[in-house]
Amino acid sequence: MAVTVSLVLLFGLVLFFLLRSNSLSAGAAFVAVMFGFFLASTGAAGPITNLTTAVIQAIPNP
Repeated sequence: MAVTVSLVLLFGLVLFFLLRSNSLSAGAAFVAVMFGFFLASTGAAGPITNLTTAVIQAIPNP
């Protein structure tokens, strides 16, 4: 739950700045899609959350 809230805030903040700078690229589209999935918690959010958790756990901690 805490990771999801943090990701929603992170993606929301990045999306806000991308929209303000009129940066319309593939990266902006990715951020918008991820923000939407985490915010709405649709049926597709479960697999995306699992993928994100797996990626976060795969990153080595110092």
